[in-house]
Amino acid sequence: MTTKKNKVTIAQAFKTFIWPRRGIIIIGLILIIISRLAGLVLPGASKYLIDNVIVNKNFHQLKLLLLVVVAAIVVQSVTSFLLTRLLSVEAQYLISKLRVQVQKQILSLPISYFDNNKSGALVSRIMTDVEGVRNLIGTGLVQLIGGTLTSVVSLILLIKISPIMTLYVLVPVSIFAVIALKAFGYIRPIFKKRAIINAEVTGRLTETLSGVRVIKGFNAENQEIKTFEKGVEKLFLNVKKSLTSTALLTSSSTLLLGLATAGIMGMGGYFIIGGTMTFGDFLAFTLYLGFMIAPIVQMSNIGSQLTESFAGLDRTEEIMNMTPEDDPLVRNIKLSEIKGNIIFDNVNFSYEKGTEVLHNISFEAKAGNVIALVGSSGSGKSTIAGLAATFLNPTSGKITIDGTNLSKVSLNNYRKNLGVVLQDEFLFEGTIKENILFSKADATQEELQKAVEASYVNEFTDRFEKGLETVIGERGVKLSGGQRQRIAIARAILANPKIIILDEATSNLDTESETYIQKSLQKLITGRTTFVIAHRLSTIRQANQILVIEQGKIAEQGTHEELISKKGRYFDLYTYQARI
Repeated sequence: MTTKKNKVTIAQAFKTFIWPRRGIIIIGLILIIISRLAGLVLPGASKYLIDNVIVNKNFHQLKLLLLVVVAAIVVQSVTSFLLTRLLSVEAQYLISKLRVQVQKQILSLPISYFDNNKSGALVSRIMTDVEGVRNLIGTGLVQLIGGTLTSVVSLILLIKISPIMTLYVLVPVSIFAVIALKAFGYIRPIFKKRAIINAEVTGRLTETLSGVRVIKGFNAENQEIKTFEKGVEKLFLNVKKSLTSTALLTSSSTLLLGLATAGIMGMGGYFIIGGTMTFGDFLAFTLYLGFMIAPIVQMSNIGSQLTESFAGLDRTEEIMNMTPEDDPLVRNIKLSEIKGNIIFDNVNFSYEKGTEVLHNISFEAKAGNVIALVGSSGSGKSTIAGLAATFLNPTSGKITIDGTNLSKVSLNNYRKNLGVVLQDEFLFEGTIKENILFSKADATQEELQKAVEASYVNEFTDRFEKGLETVIGERGVKLSGGQRQRIAIARAILANPKIIILDEATSNLDTESETYIQKSLQKLITGRTTFVIAHRLSTIRQANQILVIEQGKIAEQGTHEELISKKGRYFDLYTYQARI
C-alpha cells in the first residue's frame, strides 16, 4: 500500500475541483463583478452629491441620484443572494460527493490499515477533512477574485483623484500583503496538524463511548476523563498557535491600514485647505480607499480559510493516493467457478518486518473438506484463517485457490464465495432481519426463513414480540452472546458460500445454544471448504484434517483418530480438556 505525501498545489485544486465546475463558477464571477461594480456607485454618487447637487441646489438631480443609489443597492442584494445560493449549494454537493469517494476509498484499503487506525479517526477523515473544498467552490474563491477586482478598480479611481495620496497608501498595503503571504505559509502545517489531533481525539472518544461497559466495570471513568483532557489540551494548544498567527495578521492590518488612514486625513486636509482638492474628491477618495482596503482585509480571512482547506485536502489526497486492496493491476484474474480447493505452499507471514508469526506453513484443504486449526492462544491459528480469507497476504510462499495463485485473483470475485463467522461477531444497529440480510440483500423470504431455521434463530425470535423485526441496538447489545452468534451464522448460511471461515464460532455459546449451533454448522459446512478454529476440541472431531499449530508452525496434522494414536500435542490437549 503506497502513499504520496505531496502537498495539494493550486494547479491540482484548479484541475480537480474548479475546472470541472467552470460554468457555475463563471456565473458566480459574473454575479460578483456586477455586485462589486454596483457597490462602487456609492462613492461616485457621494462626490457628485457634494460637488454638484448640493452646490447647485438641484432637487431633480437629487431624485435621480437617489434612484441610481437605490437601484445599485437592490442589484447588490439580489446578486449577493444568487451568489450564495448558487455556489454554497454547489460546494455542499461537492462535499457530499467527496465524502462518498473517501469512504469508498477507505473501505477498499487492506485490513492492516484499519488495524493501525482508530475508527473515530477515520470518521473524522471522511466527514471533516473534505469540508475545506467549500472555500474553493463556495463563495470564498469567488469573493477572493471579486475582492481583487474591486481593489484594482478602486486603485485606478484613487490614482485618478490623487496619485500622491494613492502612492502613500500602497506602501503599508504592500507590507501587509507580504506579511499575509508569510503567515499563510506558516499556518498551513498548523491546520494539517490540527486535523490529525482532532482525528485522534475523536477516535479515542469513539472508543470510550463504545467501551463504556468496560470503563464502568473497572471504575475507570477518571482515567478516561484524563486521557480525553490531554487530547483536548493538545488540540487547544494547536488552535492557540493558529489564533496567535491570525491575530498577528489582523493586528498588523489594523496598524498599517490605520497609519495609512491617518496619513490620508492629514494629506487630504492639507490639499483641501490649499484648494487643490474638493471636499467631494476627499470623500470619494476615502470611500474608494475603503473599497480597496476592505477586500484586502477580507482576502486575509479568505486566505486563512483557503489555507485550512488545502491542509484538509492534503490529508484527503494521502488517502486517495493509497493503493486499494483489490488492485486491478495485480489482482486481475476472475475465476468463472470456484470449487474451493486451497493449498498453502511454504507460507510465511509477518505483521511487522522482522517479526515472523508463521513459518513454512504447507497443507492442502480439498474442496468440501473441513480443516480444523487447534493450538494454544497466539500460536497463529487466526492468522492462517485470515490468510485463507484474504484479509492478510503472505510475506513469502504461495496460497492457491483451485490451482490459481490467490494473490492474483480478484478479491471481489473470491469473496463472493466466502463466508466468515468470527469469535466476536459484529452486528449492525437495526433489526435482526436486516443483520441476516446483510450478506444477501436481495434474498427471498423463503431463503431468509431457511437460514433462520437452519441457525435456530427462530428459537429465540419467536419469543420476541416483533420477531425478526426486533431492533437489537448498537453491536447487538440487547442480545446474549449466543443469540448474536446464531444471527451471524444465519448470515453466513444465507450467503451460501463455497468457503467458510469459522473463528471460535461456538466460543460465546452456552451448552444449549452450542447444541443448536452444532446442528446448524453441520448443515452449513456440508460440501463447502471449511476452516474451523475452536478451543473446544470436541467440536472438531469430524474434521477431515486437523492442524495443530504451535509457535507459528504445524506441529502435527491428521485426523482425530490419527492424532490421538500419536499421543503427541493434540493428545495432550484433548485428554486435558476431557478431564475438565
